[in-house]
Amino acid sequence: MDLGLGGRTALVTGSYRGTGAGVARVLAAEGATVLVHGLEPGQADATVAEITAAGGRAVAVTGDLYTEAGTAQLVAEVAALRIEGAPAHVDIVVNNWGRPEGSDWESSDSTSWHGSYDVNVVSAVRVTQAFLPAMREAGWGRVVFVSTVGATRPGDRIPEYYAAKGALPSVTVGLAKHLAGTGVTVNCVSPGMIATDEIIEMYTARAEQRGLPTDPASLGQVMLDEGMTNWSGRVCTPDDVGRFVAFVASEAAWHLDGAHLRFDGGASDAVT
Repeated sequence: MDLGLGGRTALVTGSYRGTGAGVARVLAAEGATVLVHGLEPGQADATVAEITAAGGRAVAVTGDLYTEAGTAQLVAEVAALRIEGAPAHVDIVVNNWGRPEGSDWESSDSTSWHGSYDVNVVSAVRVTQAFLPAMREAGWGRVVFVSTVGATRPGDRIPEYYAAKGALPSVTVGLAKHLAGTGVTVNCVSPGMIATDEIIEMYTARAEQRGLPTDPASLGQVMLDEGMTNWSGRVCTPDDVGRFVAFVASEAAWHLDGAHLRFDGGASDAVT
């Protein structure tokens, strides 16, 4: 299927590593020019090099999304870009960046709750607001918020994080209603456990401590048994998430709007 992403420009926040890098790789493979975002200069260079070596188009952009000033820096860098001789126009925003920060119910306070909301919700709203006017003017755009299985099935730790991520499906529906009839769709993707480098490293260490094998199949089973089981019997990779996000952002998905899409192999075990 042709996803219709050729000639489109996609900004993927936090795409210098992990899940965001997987999304960036897939979007580039589908023909989009990907703006690979890092919080600091140089962070995105390795992912950009990987994409261009594979024949894709990617450009590094920088901005610390913790702050208004950092977001303004990102917007200014994008505005200064020239893609095939023309000013850059962002068609797709994938709000991937966030942090699983928090404490616990006993020690959390107003600062930690406000901080997690700012990092995981307000940062994405800042970025989205910056690029929406051009999408509306063009009559085509895609906004994707990346949440987590914890939006439906929150854990008992880091409640600030789960509450913040749980707000993104609501943000999605509200914004989709606001943009009705504009050609800009808004959707939310909530992955389950993802086999990022960090997760693999963590579970490898756990397996080694217990004398368990660490080949990919065995390690995947440890992740399912000790981390998060699901009906598929597999743990997805960042590129698996990328393929799903690429469809959500595609021309083919033009009628998908305001949806909360759980990409977790059934781990959330929920009807709605």
